[in-house]
Amino acid sequence: MSTEVGDALPEPDYAKVFDEAPAPFLLLTPDLVIVHANRARLEATGTTLEEQVGRHLFEVFPMNPDDPAADGLRNLRASLELTRETRRPQTMALQKYDIPVPGGGFEERFWSPRNVPILDEDGEVAFLLHRSDDITDYVRDREAARSAVAAGKQWSERVQQVEGDLFERTRELEELNAELRRSGERERRTAGRLVGLAAAASALAAAETVPELLERVARHGRGATGAEAVVVALREGAELSLTFLGGGGPAASAPTARVPLSSETPVAAAARGQVVVAGEGCRYAAAVPLPGAPELPAWAALPLSTGGGEPLGSVAVGWAEAQPPDHDELRLLEAFAAQCAQALDRVRRLQDERRRARATRTLAEALQRSLLTEPPQPDHLQIAVRYLPAAQDAQVGGDWYDAFLTRDGSTTIVIGDVTGHDKVAAAEMAQMRGVLRGVAQAVTDPPGKIMAVFDRALHRLGMSTLATAVLARVEQTPAERASGKRTLHWSNAGHPPPLVVEPGRAPRLLEAPADLLLGLAPELDRGDHETSLVPGATVLLYTDGLVERRDETLDTGLDRLLAVVADLAHLPLEEFVDALLERTVSEPGDDVAVVALRAHPEDRPRPDGAGRP
Repeated sequence: MSTEVGDALPEPDYAKVFDEAPAPFLLLTPDLVIVHANRARLEATGTTLEEQVGRHLFEVFPMNPDDPAADGLRNLRASLELTRETRRPQTMALQKYDIPVPGGGFEERFWSPRNVPILDEDGEVAFLLHRSDDITDYVRDREAARSAVAAGKQWSERVQQVEGDLFERTRELEELNAELRRSGERERRTAGRLVGLAAAASALAAAETVPELLERVARHGRGATGAEAVVVALREGAELSLTFLGGGGPAASAPTARVPLSSETPVAAAARGQVVVAGEGCRYAAAVPLPGAPELPAWAALPLSTGGGEPLGSVAVGWAEAQPPDHDELRLLEAFAAQCAQALDRVRRLQDERRRARATRTLAEALQRSLLTEPPQPDHLQIAVRYLPAAQDAQVGGDWYDAFLTRDGSTTIVIGDVTGHDKVAAAEMAQMRGVLRGVAQAVTDPPGKIMAVFDRALHRLGMSTLATAVLARVEQTPAERASGKRTLHWSNAGHPPPLVVEPGRAPRLLEAPADLLLGLAPELDRGDHETSLVPGATVLLYTDGLVERRDETLDTGLDRLLAVVADLAHLPLEEFVDALLERTVSEPGDDVAVVALRAHPEDRPRPDGAGRP
């Protein structure tokens, strides 16, 4: 049928244009969360809409770990951020970045990217439109052409044809953007819902618990769908737990009804995988069996599906207008349901991980504390010990301390840290602590010899773990007893240096060169070091959780430790250790173990708590 001059042209369906366009497009929030992908994009990357919507672009398309020098994705991120900041389109040079393929691994691909900002009425960036043509075949053809020319063949015509086609493609994205900006009222309404969908994607991505997720769905669901009421039904065994999240009143804070999964209600049918949509004649209150559900004439119930098996439940939305959602609005609803499902799956996995981590931590802490026993209190020597677990549920490590008397009468103190943060590290710590005690009782040589024998024993026992440790021994000859002095001998296997503070002097680190970690080279001998201890001196051994912070160097942490010890060294030993931990550890990101030893003067009565009579 022809159209005469003056006849009204049909209003273009731009959402359908987007989905059916032969060029691959992604619609992103300014924070680079995927809002929508058209069919060409899904086909080019071998993905589904459910796998992309609501997730960060570089979570869906991560860096190839086997090609760390590749900079294609870094360049893409920089271009998208520049597009967002300047509000101007950016055409990128040819980029190489690999994409994940089903079954694992990555496939080498070449792309021609173009990024365009979509501005709202206030001139702010509401979305980023990303086009990235897969030009892998072109690149390979071009390389083949160049090789052929070098061999005397003439393929220049083919190269020019492909390059000309590539040049034309870079203009199509701008034309699509211009069409979107010329859209009428219907398109502006769709754009408004896309803005709501983008806001929902960002909000849902930050939720960490199911109640928090439902609260965010309540806050953003109506803006994303244009609905008057939203209900989420979550599968719990053979039942659905329904929570009313929006309407005339506030969102519910807990599930308000339960229905069998096998029931004929639309929310149950959706939870079994069916999309159910109705207009006038089938009221929302009948579709959602909740007390006080509003009487709305149009509604839809959609599965909460991640594409990885049975749906997690369903979401139902209702509108005051009797007209049911059309094709484009239904696609937006599907994108919203996909966002909710992805967020729900992620939150449930996170909660499961936390439950497992708490169980692991409880077991490992019980093991650690059963082994970290009270120290002996030799005559005029006082020993204080502390152990603080990390604040994070997932963190449980192999920090340990020990203090004991050996058969020659000397006092030995030990601090150690097994690599790793799990129940395996805690178990290996227990084994290592027991072996070291046995070696130290059997071998009366200097600490360096004890550590070397210990390292070889671990190797022969088949323990391949790595650990740092300091073993220190306080000794006193008859001549030293007459003068009140003592000698500290120690050996350090890759551990932070011991600290000594003497009355009236600044604290100092015993920074003699440390040997390798235990477990790296058991055949090597280990060094010995010594220093004199005057009456009143305090020795501090500690693990790295006391001094290391993510945002600073180790030297900064050691300087802070020296300053705090200088302020607190005058305190009685138990008070000193408590104040030290209070000043240096607010919320430990790693386990912290501490052993402090004070050599009290022997020509005076023993202070309270400074050893048993």
